[in-house]
This record gives sequence, C-alpha cells and structure tokens, in this order.
Amino acid sequence: MNYEMIDCIDAGTPYCPCHLAETNECILCSQLQGKEFCDCKNWKGTCIYQELIWNNNESKAERETYKGVIVQKREIEKGLVEFVIETNHQLCKQLCSPGSYAFLRTPETTEYFDVPISIVESDIQKNRLLMIIEIEGIKTKKIYEKEEGDTLLVKGPFWNGVLGLKNVGTCKNKNVLLVARAIGLAPMIPVLKKLYRQNNNISLVIDKGKYEDVFIKDFLRKYPCNVLEIETLYKGDLTQGFGEKLEDFIGNHKVGHIHISGPDILILQILKNINGRTKTSCCNNAKMCCGQGVCGACTTRFEGHVVKRLCKLQTDPEYIFEGRRNI
Repeated sequence: MNYEMIDCIDAGTPYCPCHLAETNECILCSQLQGKEFCDCKNWKGTCIYQELIWNNNESKAERETYKGVIVQKREIEKGLVEFVIETNHQLCKQLCSPGSYAFLRTPETTEYFDVPISIVESDIQKNRLLMIIEIEGIKTKKIYEKEEGDTLLVKGPFWNGVLGLKNVGTCKNKNVLLVARAIGLAPMIPVLKKLYRQNNNISLVIDKGKYEDVFIKDFLRKYPCNVLEIETLYKGDLTQGFGEKLEDFIGNHKVGHIHISGPDILILQILKNINGRTKTSCCNNAKMCCGQGVCGACTTRFEGHVVKRLCKLQTDPEYIFEGRRNI
C-alpha cells in the first residue's frame, strides 16, 4: 500500500476551521487531533490551529442558505428533471469547479429535507445554476412538485463531489478517458469541461443505464470528444466489451488519466483493472447529510479503526476502497 496523501476540501477557505477543530477531530491538523507535535498532513498555506485560536477557539462561519427561483424546469424523461435556478451571485461564483454541489429543499420543509445535488453548470453572468435531478425519494419528490417561478432554498457552497481533484487539476495535454453511467453523466460534465480546457485529448464512454437516451448531448456539442456508447456493467462485473476497450485505452492509447462517474461497484471494478497504471478520479458517492463532517452520514470505516469523513476528505479513489470495512 502506498502512502495516502489526504487533504480537506475546506482547508484554507472561509469555512476553516470548522466544528471538527473544536473537538479535536480536524482532518489535517495534528494539534487539533489531540496530539502535541505540529505535523500538518497537507499544508494549505494557513495554520488551522492558529486560525482557531485567533477566532476565540470557535469555528468559522457555516455555509449560508440562499433563496433561489426556478427559471426553468424541463422533464428530460420520467424520473429525470433539469432545473435552472437563479440565486446569489457569490454562490454561483463559488460553484464553478468540478465536484461542486449544493443542498436543495423547499421553503416549507425543515433542514431534514436538504438533498445534495451536483452542479452541472454555473452561469455567473446570469447567476444561474443548472442541476439534473433523479427523482427517487421523499426529498427529491418534494423538489419535483415545484414549478417555474417557485422558490427553492439553496445551501452552499460545497466542493467534495469528486475524489482525486488534484489529479484532475494537473492533467494537461494528455490522452484522457472518462467513463460515466446513468445519473453519473450529470456530475461528469464539470470534469469534462475542466479537462477539455486543459488541452487534453478526451474519450468518453457512456453507459445510459436505465435511461432511454443520453441526456447530456448539448454539453457534448460544447466540449467535443470521442464518444463511445458501451454497456459497462453486467451482474456486478465489467462487461467483456468494455473490459477490452479499457485495456486498449491503457495499453495502446497511453491514457494519462481516467475519471469514473457512476456507482461504487463500477468505480471499484475499473480500479481493479487499472491496478495503479494511471492516475484516476471519480465521483464521490458517500451519503451526504450536513456536508460538514458533523452528522456522520458520510463516515466510512477502514482497517485499523480509521474513520474517514468523505464529505470533507480529499484522497485518490483507490483509498476509498482499500481496507474498507463493509460490516
């Protein structure tokens, strides 16, 4: 096992230190983990311990909740809806990067109804956020009831919707492979946009999953790439056709980066096949409830009594499966 380089998505931002620092649960700062020696796991240009002291040993401000107006609602197909929401300008500016997401709920509901939704596109000229929502449970059904002109509450910004962000940011002038399945097509768009602007030669494998059509065609026209429609999974394993394509890309096309946007089983099986031969990133499928490491919904347990708060922790994709306890 290689040494795991971890980071906190909020370190060095206006939201650091957070409540975890108050209780010696900080992800990065050794002194805010109850240790005596100063040994930051990943220096971000500011001392978290010092910031906490200067702030009277209290956490910085939490994320705010803003009002948003639905300016467009489009039903792509049954159970899949596109929303365009006009909201706060500063919030839109902060939700432009890959992995950005916000919590949505209707004004008449409590914070228990907050549901994390990935940002597909942020238009800072019009102060609008585009989101594609899969209507599955009580939270998304409440949002679906709203029509154009109605108000939604938008809480943010949050940024940890993609793991391996460092690898995305440093990938330039390379052959790149993106693999996206079903609703995973939506959070893949900002990654595609970033890699396209960094002058990469992009191939995109699309698996529609349960959907009838590829619902991101408009974005594929904006960011041209080599698109292949292939079924990726069958009974929990990679299909033979996709497995052969994956090997071809790694061996013959010398891909320098692979991004996976789909269910954990797809991410795990691809990582097994890659076996460390190239850098990777993936969507973060952890359950998000508060987005700030407090509620525990995102916590995952690993060997050695290690607990990772995946709403905040930035790491390479292989480390979210290696040594992971499933029971």
